[in-house]
Amino acid sequence: MHAYRAWDPARAEEIMGPLLALEGPLLPILHALQGEFGHVPEAAVPMVAARLNLTRAEVHGVVSFYHDFRAAPAGRHVLRVCQAEACQSMGATRQFADLLAQLGLDAGGTTPDGRLTVEPIYCLGLCATAPAALLDGEPHGRLDAGRLSELAAAA
Repeated sequence: MHAYRAWDPARAEEIMGPLLALEGPLLPILHALQGEFGHVPEAAVPMVAARLNLTRAEVHGVVSFYHDFRAAPAGRHVLRVCQAEACQSMGATRQFADLLAQLGLDAGGTTPDGRLTVEPIYCLGLCATAPAALLDGEPHGRLDAGRLSELAAAA
C-alpha cells in the first residue's frame, strides 16, 4: 500500500537538485518524482525540461514511452499481468481481458474506489510458471482465471 504526497513544485525541486549532477539524470529524476508523488504529474514535465535543457516533448516522450511511468496515481495496489509470448500461449491474454471486463476497467485502469490498478506488463521472466502476474511487486505464477480474480479481490 502506498501513501503519496500531493504535487508540490518546491518538493519536486528538492528532489531534482541532487540528481541534476548525475550523468543522464532524466530517468532517475522521473523515478524519484514518481516515487514521491505516485506519478509524474503533467506540471512536472516543463519543470524537468527546463532544469535539464530539454524540450517538454522530449520529457513527455520518455514518460509516455516507459510503461513504469504513470500520468495519474495508481491504486493502493497494482496488479500487473504478463502479456509476453509464453504467458500468451498459456491463456494470459484471455484471462487479462476477462479480469478487466469483470472489474469494468480498461488496461491500466484503476477501480473507482482507488483500491486496484490493473496493468499489462511485458515479460516478468517467469516463463516456466506462465501465466504469471505481479501483485504489489510479489510474483504469482501458474495462474488461471480463478486465481487471477482471487488476486484482484484480495488486493
